[in-house]
Amino acid sequence: MEKIQYHIVSPAENDRIRQIADWYFSEWKIPILETVQRLTSITPDPLQCQVLLTVNGLPVATGGLYSHIGLIDKVPGFNVYRNWLALVYTIPGQRKKGYGAMVCKHVETHAQAMGIEKIYLFTDTAEYLYRRLGWTELQRLPMGARNIVVMEKKLLLK
Repeated sequence: MEKIQYHIVSPAENDRIRQIADWYFSEWKIPILETVQRLTSITPDPLQCQVLLTVNGLPVATGGLYSHIGLIDKVPGFNVYRNWLALVYTIPGQRKKGYGAMVCKHVETHAQAMGIEKIYLFTDTAEYLYRRLGWTELQRLPMGARNIVVMEKKLLLK
């Protein structure tokens, strides 16, 4: 039986931050130092977080809740939105098992507990997943060869 655990990464967890940075570099070529700096700076903020999902103690998936994402730098009009679900990643050998969806739901629960009413994301590869998880489309925009969809999800506050 699988033991699935969620962990909110703290700024002092250098090994976990480095593991996530390595994953992000291998998947999206995000510079390792950039990810390390971002995670070290956001993890003390209670309205931002980086979630790590482990299966039987092994790191398998991650994702975060961020107040600023790279899309805002490219399309400044999106700076009116805060609380972005972003950089959801599952290691290649564990994909298609629902771990990415589990990370998303955990981030949503965390956001809800913080009193956040809406969260946002953008994707060009996983729109079906997010629609299935209750996200709705806000806007579509072409970015080079990519067709980006920006989505939102309203959270029911407890």
